[in-house]
Amino acid sequence: MVKGKKAGRHPEKALSAAFVRTVTEPGKYFDGHGLFLKVDKSGARRWVQRINIRGKRTEMGLGSVSLVSLAEAREVAVENRKLARAGGDPLRSKHEAEAILTFEEAARKVHEIHKPSWRNVKHAAQFISTLETYTFPRIGRIKVADVSSADVLAVLQPIWLEKPETARRVKQRIGMIMKWAVAQGWRQDNPADADPQALPKQNRIPKHRLSLPYNEVAGCIETVKASGAGESTKLALEFLILTACRSGEVRLAHWDEINLDKAEWTIPAERMKAGREHRVPLSDRCIEILLSAQKLADGSNLVFPGTRFGKPLSDMTLSKLVKELGFKADVHGFRTSFKTWAQERTNVAREVSEMVLAHTIQNKAEAAYARSDLFEKRRELLNGWNSYLDTSD
Repeated sequence: MVKGKKAGRHPEKALSAAFVRTVTEPGKYFDGHGLFLKVDKSGARRWVQRINIRGKRTEMGLGSVSLVSLAEAREVAVENRKLARAGGDPLRSKHEAEAILTFEEAARKVHEIHKPSWRNVKHAAQFISTLETYTFPRIGRIKVADVSSADVLAVLQPIWLEKPETARRVKQRIGMIMKWAVAQGWRQDNPADADPQALPKQNRIPKHRLSLPYNEVAGCIETVKASGAGESTKLALEFLILTACRSGEVRLAHWDEINLDKAEWTIPAERMKAGREHRVPLSDRCIEILLSAQKLADGSNLVFPGTRFGKPLSDMTLSKLVKELGFKADVHGFRTSFKTWAQERTNVAREVSEMVLAHTIQNKAEAAYARSDLFEKRRELLNGWNSYLDTSD
């Protein structure tokens, strides 16, 4: 018989910490004082106490196993039973003592709990910033136990069609907070799982970033150089185009990531979308740009400092410059220009250009054998891209 399974009388302290940590079979596993571990078919595990309160038998949620240990659950169960036997109401006391959090308080609590597990600081910041923008103004002050499906719909409807990707992320994050509230025993449902028919169907066709044909990129660079934009902005944009890197990777570049002697730039994992360190080979022109950037150094260690000390250039600064100069292109679109050039003007293997773009290999079997970062082949390809831009009319 599995230890902790229901069997006649329920002996006190029938469970062990090891059993609680490893059990996967769905069911109820009793420990004593009405306490039992409930394992759902989904694998979720939570503490529940079956107790008589003023003559009425009820079940109290004591929290998820991931948040409440066996010892803590036992301690709470004993205190609840003592209170109930004395004529008190532990369920009401539980709610009053914990003063069920507002949605905003719960959201910030969940953010702090999960923050260490997220792949980078940016992702953690986005989680809370989207909630601050779209949810807190509407439902932030409502007790998390009282948030209804109608409240969630009121948050989502204004942005569901206008900003579909943002809306989906907001919905997912609200759901994450509500699942935590369920685990706390504060509510039984997740209002973010509202009937999908309540919201209009979104257009799932992806919106591609605007990009220049590769034969127009050299002209764009020359126009940027001749513009009245700040020197740091002009250097950063050209560096971004030559390396085919993402905006954030370039704007947040630090001098301690650069090795001028080896002509290498090593971007740390926390600033990469894939969460892996990425080495970038630097062409002769890239080195020239970096030497020019050294003259702009403000002591903040940023390669391309913004106008305020210690603050990097903003993505909007680069984007605004391109569009003000008359080019219908997004900054991210220069990566597409590079990719198209590599496809049409070179015979390089696809994986080399994909590695330049730091894309993740989707095929797991292929990824398992892809141990090389193809650094020298990438250097050759980027040198070719830089030479093409330098000689284009």
